[in-house]
Amino acid sequence: MKFLLINPPADYEIYGKSIAAYRNYAPPLGLLYIARALEDEGHNVEIIDFEAEDFVEEKIIRNLNSTDVLGLTVTAYALKNAAKISNLVKQNDQHLPILTGGPLSTIQPEQTLTDINADICVEGEGEKIVGRIAKALEGNENLNDIPGVHYKENNIIKKGPSAELIEDLDSISFPARHLVEKYKYGFYGGVSTSKGKATSMVTSRGCPYNCRFCCVNTITKRYRLRSIDNIMKELDELHHKYYYILLFDDNFLDNKKRAEKIMDMIIERGYNFELGIAGVRVSDADERIFYKMKKAGVVSIAFGIESGNQDVLDFYNKKTTIDQIERAVKLSRKAGLFTSGSFIAGAPIETKEHLKNTFKMAVTLPLDRAVFTHLRYLKGSDLWREAVEAGKIKEHEYLVKADSKRGLGNFSYEELDKWVSNADKRFFLRPGYLLTQFFLTFLRKDLTRFKSAFYLLRNRLSGKI
Repeated sequence: MKFLLINPPADYEIYGKSIAAYRNYAPPLGLLYIARALEDEGHNVEIIDFEAEDFVEEKIIRNLNSTDVLGLTVTAYALKNAAKISNLVKQNDQHLPILTGGPLSTIQPEQTLTDINADICVEGEGEKIVGRIAKALEGNENLNDIPGVHYKENNIIKKGPSAELIEDLDSISFPARHLVEKYKYGFYGGVSTSKGKATSMVTSRGCPYNCRFCCVNTITKRYRLRSIDNIMKELDELHHKYYYILLFDDNFLDNKKRAEKIMDMIIERGYNFELGIAGVRVSDADERIFYKMKKAGVVSIAFGIESGNQDVLDFYNKKTTIDQIERAVKLSRKAGLFTSGSFIAGAPIETKEHLKNTFKMAVTLPLDRAVFTHLRYLKGSDLWREAVEAGKIKEHEYLVKADSKRGLGNFSYEELDKWVSNADKRFFLRPGYLLTQFFLTFLRKDLTRFKSAFYLLRNRLSGKI
């Protein structure tokens, strides 16, 4: 069978232009894993990533004649466009089966089937069952026997057994990266942060923590790790093809001995690539490991800082402290790593004084990049559940902006938007920051990330993102 898998574009008009900074950031790993599972079963797969190319309806229509099944990954930020694609397909070929997966398909499978106008929805991880779904569509298996499957039959939604967790991550085939060779990744803010070809990978699924604004554990269910041998086998395949690899784990340094062993083996094998670490907790900062990471080719690291106020961190259940934040960022800068920190504005307990403290922390930390965002209530998070119980959010709402008009904080969304915009400008336009970055560019012999920060600021000032 021929599968056409599509990554829909995020809806920038609804959820803010800031997410446009992540276009061409990284390949859609979830789709690439599913694609490889299908290829392992002998199926033909094509991927269209509308987060890496312009959304053109005609391109989808042209592919329908040679497609047996359409697959869509569904996220909160792209639900509207996923539905648009599904309806477009149904208008042109009402009998073509539409299969959905991804975060929203796991969190709200039956609602996703309805909202997307799809035929089959996969709740949970799909690598072990997508081949069985293909057999069912060929008439060789029953959908109601497949774990995690929700489907329509005569306009009635039915489902198979409960979704099953993949305990052994090593049993999953590596992503089919060859299907997105036509795209360029590694961009942030509209400019490449890599000197060469970029991709991404994960060494774990889930997170051992439970921040109140996050829905990761609702999606992944439990924290699981790949073996070091399995990770190194994938890196063996990647190091000849890619210059930059972004490790997309939610918490790469949670198991420090494991992380250090991975770095030791990278150093031992002499790989010639750069690494970015997308998720590290400040409580896991370790000077010795940071220097080892630098030696292994790690060039950048990102911390979820969130706030400059201890009471807000406690409210979010971050289980981190102000002292740990300051220590982690200083150690990262000392080790020569390009250091990013993310900050969230709009916690229900936040006042103007809280926001002032957060910005004050951002500008006093030796950060190379600060990312300021609004708080959003994501379906599946503790904050979302609490708001539903309080009657402030309806059960069918999946992503809601913090807004005093709905009793979801002390600031309106417009006020938070203004604060985020001003924080961006004030952070990046500081003379001291610009001079430091200019100096570090030559010290690190890396102009790409300085250019990224400059173009990000320019694009935000012009209203593009």
